[in-house]
Amino acid sequence: MHSTLKKIFFYGLATLAASVSSAAVNINTASESELTALPGVGPAKAKAIVAYRKQHGNFKTVDELKNVKGIGEGIFSKLRNEATVAAPVKKAAQPAVKK
Repeated sequence: MHSTLKKIFFYGLATLAASVSSAAVNINTASESELTALPGVGPAKAKAIVAYRKQHGNFKTVDELKNVKGIGEGIFSKLRNEATVAAPVKKAAQPAVKK
């Protein structure tokens, strides 16, 4: 593959990876319905996550999900890469372009 094409290919992969990682569900702020977007999490587990969060406060790490009733190692391994406790990074405002 030509080196320019390689650069374009890898830039595309990096962009795709960034967009996928930015779609992570914040388990500290997500509603029950938003939590059901996580693999292996249905309405009952989403309710348990919210209840745990209310009782114990915000999750310090995603690994803490294993303390929620109904989330074992199997389900955790499916959702760990799609859950986050980090606040989303806000982009700096860009000045309006005048025409």
